[in-house]
Amino acid sequence: MNFNLATIKFFGIATIAAASIPFAAIAADTSDPPAKTKTTTQCTDGQVWDESANQCMPPQDSHLNDDALFGAARELAYAGQYDDALKVLALMSDQADPRVLNYKGFVLRKTGQFEPGLAYYQKALAIDPDYHLARSYMGQGYAEDGQLVLAHAQLVEIRNRGGKGTWAYRELEKSLFEGSTY
Repeated sequence: MNFNLATIKFFGIATIAAASIPFAAIAADTSDPPAKTKTTTQCTDGQVWDESANQCMPPQDSHLNDDALFGAARELAYAGQYDDALKVLALMSDQADPRVLNYKGFVLRKTGQFEPGLAYYQKALAIDPDYHLARSYMGQGYAEDGQLVLAHAQLVEIRNRGGKGTWAYRELEKSLFEGSTY
């Protein structure tokens, strides 16, 4: 990795900013991108795969529990089916679940609505400050918006909260150094 003067200045400022953020409890992160299932390989028009019915169904008619709905929403979001992802998230029983808030933020960010997306990330982190994926997505949003010091502060937070080496950490790190985001 090559460092130029701007990069060195950036890390100096980011280190000072990150040092003022308190250390918190460690949380595990297993948030690799979702594997494709029949929801995105066979279903169309916002339908989701219902394993118990063995068919594609409108999500509101499915027999999916909250975890299965969440999985379908993640998969739809990663496939770029943002409206459908939001519709599935809206069916989850706990709208204050940090996972729901995080993915609402993700969808809004990916559709160019950074500020509303940021508000959802912040709500998720207010409930679970150790939610590495929310920090990663928020940091990626900051990086996309050119706010590199804030993006780097999230990377430091993930590391300080036990997330170094996780997918969330690696993706945010990649967005800072390579300019790519998930």
